[in-house]
Amino acid sequence: MRFNRKGTTKIYFLPTIAATTLIPTTAEITAGTDYTGQINAVEGWSLENQPIETPDMASTFVSKIGGDDSAADSSLTFYEDSTADDIETDLAKGTTGYIVIFSKGKTTGAKGMDVFPVTVVSNSKSYSTDNEAAKITVQFTINSRPLFNGTAP
Repeated sequence: MRFNRKGTTKIYFLPTIAATTLIPTTAEITAGTDYTGQINAVEGWSLENQPIETPDMASTFVSKIGGDDSAADSSLTFYEDSTADDIETDLAKGTTGYIVIFSKGKTTGAKGMDVFPVTVVSNSKSYSTDNEAAKITVQFTINSRPLFNGTAP
């Protein structure tokens, strides 16, 4: 059944996940921060492949095989708060942790949990004279292979 990500998908930042499988415990999720309601835009958060061309003398068609995987450039844009500075401090440059995206909702047993080991590489306010809410963009590097389509604990 089709669904709208807005209102369904949840995005958390977890400071730690003990399991090498990248599957967080309920306690680790509870210790994290649910940023869903503060997010204006989501960019990246996917795996990309760099195919390798494999031409041969038997054909003029150049076939390809799978090559190295890498993570897309990824960021979250947040609405800035006029009094609190949790985005600026909790997600300061150099912070490491995990972005957990519950694509089909944070319901126990639901599939669709993606876990990205990350480091914050930029935390920048956006300045504009346009008639819009103030925003902060946090750019992340994905440090190792993410877990895709896990089951929410």
